[in-house]
Amino acid sequence: MEPSTRLAKIAFNSATISFDDRFTLSEVDWTIEPGQHWVITGANGAGKSALAAALAGVGKLETGSIDGLPARVGLVSFEAQAELIAAELKKDDADIMDVVSLGTPVREMIFDYCSDAELAGELVEKFGLTPLLERAFRKLSTGETRKVMLIRALANEPALLILDEPFDGLDVDTLAMLQAHLAAIVERVPMVLVLNRFDEMPDFITHVAYLDKDRPEPVKGSKKRSEGGRLAFTVDRQDEAAYNELYQLLHLKTSDLRVPDADPASQLPALDPSQPLVKLTQATIRYGDALIVDRLDWTIERGQHWQLSGPNGSGKTCVLSLITGDHPQCYTNDIFVFGFQRGSGESIWQIKQFIGYVSTALQWEYRVSTSCRNVVISGFYDSIGVYNKATDQQKRIADQWLALLGMSARADQPFNKLSYGDQRLLLIARAMVKHPPLLILDEPCLGLDDMNRQLVLALIEKICEGGETTVLYVNHHTEDRIKEIDNHLTLEKLSAL
Repeated sequence: MEPSTRLAKIAFNSATISFDDRFTLSEVDWTIEPGQHWVITGANGAGKSALAAALAGVGKLETGSIDGLPARVGLVSFEAQAELIAAELKKDDADIMDVVSLGTPVREMIFDYCSDAELAGELVEKFGLTPLLERAFRKLSTGETRKVMLIRALANEPALLILDEPFDGLDVDTLAMLQAHLAAIVERVPMVLVLNRFDEMPDFITHVAYLDKDRPEPVKGSKKRSEGGRLAFTVDRQDEAAYNELYQLLHLKTSDLRVPDADPASQLPALDPSQPLVKLTQATIRYGDALIVDRLDWTIERGQHWQLSGPNGSGKTCVLSLITGDHPQCYTNDIFVFGFQRGSGESIWQIKQFIGYVSTALQWEYRVSTSCRNVVISGFYDSIGVYNKATDQQKRIADQWLALLGMSARADQPFNKLSYGDQRLLLIARAMVKHPPLLILDEPCLGLDDMNRQLVLALIEKICEGGETTVLYVNHHTEDRIKEIDNHLTLEKLSAL
């Protein structure tokens, strides 16, 4: 990549920006000077991703002014990632005459978009995507999809690079490689990163912008107040005192947590205490010539908490889907779950009733327009949305979970209008609400700010200590370990698809 022209000053002057009548950033005063590199941080729902999107020209400027926005911006975010995946899935809906779309291959998704093909090729090699170039984009894992997004942004010669949570979902080796690459281009590419984790802040970051929640006036032409955020303050990283105060603010500890009780009327069938919850015997997953999981033996006993780890593409999600019954190869493997030998006539719902589950894929699938309270209640029914009349007790328990998460005032708000992090918090409550025998948490802290991350980790600790639920925890970050979990399974990447 050739050195780009140094970015001109970007200035937000009392700018109020609305986003589809559902979120408003109010009275933003912010200046990015040439040579500065920023991190945007703050609480979930405060508008971190919205401010990053505004730098890319997204949103409607209601009042004030924004000057100096570059024409060529590289943007990577969860929202953009979800939009790409949704666009690929829509190709199935557009098919006619029963012709099934194979999806866009990774090669086209990268090289048809990038202006610097040589750099794109180097990054493909560095990110380990060369064996996947002919594979359909939709068939990539979450981490692999994020790698494609990063390559597209980095190899398109951006005048400004905006990375929203760029390190989440990446394995340790890939994270180190990306951080090294960003450090190598910092002199010629101005950067703005949205980060929830201060421990992942690159050394080259010069300033921090902290956002807080706000309640703005109704958006022009609307009678309803939208959710809102405001830029509370900015910190020069060299101002040690101010920086330390911000660090403390983002690392508040939550104490005296109490997990709401289960619903006595929603008792699950009793399980035989002498049998394991899960037993995989010589489990193998293969796609054509590609071997993903090879003869895995794994037994999960009641009360035996596990952490599952491994690099992107090592089959973590595949193994989880064998347990939940969502993988098509679960019937060709020797799998014993909750007293059932798979393939003996049991229904998938007989299996799922014993599982609470949180994953990025579930969050993308949870698209129904329903209230926050109903999202938690849906955990009693293992459904996306609520199609049964909830009992008063279920509503009370759901409200207790909302209070625990600091979201009581938002009980009746639509789930699909919440920020990514707030949605993840609610889905964790949904998974925990019935106190399942097995709680599967696939990267549960993905997209959460530090305070909410500490809350979630403390909740998982409480669940582990309670003795009712066995926890299966998938995580890339060593600092997010749970002290009650002392069993570890690490998968290795055997071959590329």
